Amino acid sequence: METFIPSRKKQSSSQGGNGKKFDNEKGKTLFGFIVFLFSETMIFASLIVAYVGLRLFSDEWLPPGVKGPEITSSVLIHSVVLISSSLVIYLAERSLKRHKLNRFRLLWVTTSAMGAYFLSGEVQEWLSLDFGLSTGAVGGTFYFLTGFHGLHVFVGILLQTIMLIRSFIPNNYNEGHYGVTAVSYFWHLVDTVWVVLFSLLYLW
Repeated sequence: METFIPSRKKQSSSQGGNGKKFDNEKGKTLFGFIVFLFSETMIFASLIVAYVGLRLFSDEWLPPGVKGPEITSSVLIHSVVLISSSLVIYLAERSLKRHKLNRFRLLWVTTSAMGAYFLSGEVQEWLSLDFGLSTGAVGGTFYFLTGFHGLHVFVGILLQTIMLIRSFIPNNYNEGHYGVTAVSYFWHLVDTVWVVLFSLLYLW
């Protein structure tokens, strides 16, 4: 009785098929995450439009004796740190593509630390402001917008932590790093939104 042995050509074809299937599944997952980011962008856009509308049609935006949010050295520094983290996470992802895992981890942790520094600076600012959440439209909109954005920064740090932990799984990123790319996209969105919020809340 003869034993059937698959040819190498068929085996390689099967492996290639599995690889394409894996890439397609991960590609669909990444696309789904991009759609999620688009929905988050729409939420932020609606909040920003609402803020602009309130600001334009409010008879008295700042109650008597309230200065409103001001650009202090602390606000400027933690804003610059957050925006600069987009470059750091880009370099981290680039290092991973070049299979420099230790460099990726260092830059990835640095990104998380920069995000954490921003959050600590934001909390310190909240504690030093001369108005609260119930102080007219300026108080409600400021705390809601910065708080909602801060929540996204916190979620971004959590996602980065998960990706960092996964980097210690042997050969985890050998077949692709779609999760890292998705988290990187999320972080770029968070930084971009802050540029818009900073312009509206502090420069307008």
